[in-house]
Amino acid sequence: MAAGLLNGSDSSTTVPAPAADERADTVPILAAAFTSQGICYGWRLTDYPTVTSVGSNLGDGTAVGEDPRCSRWIEVEADVTYTSESSEAADHATVRVKGSDDIDAAALRTVERGLERFGLDADAFIDDPGWAVTRAATTLPLLAAEAGLAAPAATPAAGPTAAPSPLPAAGNDFWRDRWGWAVATVGLLLLAALFVTVGLAQRRRQLRGVVPAQPAGAEPAGRTREEA
Repeated sequence: MAAGLLNGSDSSTTVPAPAADERADTVPILAAAFTSQGICYGWRLTDYPTVTSVGSNLGDGTAVGEDPRCSRWIEVEADVTYTSESSEAADHATVRVKGSDDIDAAALRTVERGLERFGLDADAFIDDPGWAVTRAATTLPLLAAEAGLAAPAATPAAGPTAAPSPLPAAGNDFWRDRWGWAVATVGLLLLAALFVTVGLAQRRRQLRGVVPAQPAGAEPAGRTREEA
């Protein structure tokens, strides 16, 4: 399987953290989502009981559930375990979406199920945990909006005026007051979807290119793992 190829260069069972550029690319996307939606977003990668990586819109290394600046938050948490060559157990990954107490558990499950639409299933987290957890974090704003969790932007307060303002053009009051927020949100969600789609395509091409040439009849090199 792909997980065996990527992790088969040695027998290490260490779960790798996201690369520096993956973390650096993810934080500003989550920060823009917080500004638009009022929800903190983050990621947590563990090799239980070891925490391999955490991050959020507040920065790399800052967990949303542990910072008082995030009263409302959603976090994707992946626990990945690699087994040794001598073990009969298979590598495995458990992926959860957690949130602050004010967010309905059913909505969080909807967000969690939505990750698979982007190819972010358990196998993807086994193949490349760091890549998968940061990409999953960037999909949270889109999935939260679909689940009805994204809060609308507050209507700006009217400032003092010396004379009555002209009547606004006829139309829908909701969208007229919030068109800027709507455009920003749509742009953010499209960017997150594009970010994940391009990254997934690159990962698939990388997987196809990592299989070394083998002599006829030779066994493939690398760490073995049980088929799921």
